[in-house]
Amino acid sequence: MSDTANAPKSAKFRSFSSTRRLTESALMIAIAAVIELISKLVGLELPFGGTITIASMFPIILISYRHGVRWGLLTGFVYSLVQIVLGVKTVSAMFLPGDDQMILWQAICVCLLDYVLAYTVLGFGGIFRNVIKKPALGLALGVVVALLLRYLVHIVSGAIFYGAWAEWFFSQEGFYSIGSKILERFSGASLSIVYSIFYNGLYMIPEIVITTVVAAVLGNVPQITGVKTAKKKQPADGNISA
Repeated sequence: MSDTANAPKSAKFRSFSSTRRLTESALMIAIAAVIELISKLVGLELPFGGTITIASMFPIILISYRHGVRWGLLTGFVYSLVQIVLGVKTVSAMFLPGDDQMILWQAICVCLLDYVLAYTVLGFGGIFRNVIKKPALGLALGVVVALLLRYLVHIVSGAIFYGAWAEWFFSQEGFYSIGSKILERFSGASLSIVYSIFYNGLYMIPEIVITTVVAAVLGNVPQITGVKTAKKKQPADGNISA
């Protein structure tokens, strides 16, 4: 059969693959958003922002693992816009007059860091697909890398724009002697960094652990990862000994 005859079939296959990829991405974004909303309703949202979710980042990372990092980054970017919509109350408070209002450029930078960049980097979750043969391990390590990158972005944002809260934060009664020791040892920029690491770690560290466990378990299911397992060759009848 000539290449000309194969061309229509090839075009149909590419069209089907693109449609399937778009459908999967839209579905995973929706699932991630629903999981986040459920987690907030359960009461896992911290008072000053940040939520411990039931592995809500996993669907986005899974798309990256199934369809590549580039598509994963695009999916993460789209999900970041969904996050802005879900957090419209918090986002709008930064721009509107009130106690939480920020200078315009600061509010824009916070949105770019804590939303756009922090969720776009989830697209790096698929970097180990063609590097590590075991899907469960590759997916789990991808989760760790992607969520650590998100954690790092939140640390930078928190230290720069919310560091002024550090002294008040560590002086609360719940910290007992630990808070006073931190305040004695750190000050200025270093205190802001410690505060950001500590506060963002309250939800990001549990998130990393939960999502990694989920990835390690679901990574063993070929239908989820999209990685076909090699079938063992059956010996020929003539090679079977009596």
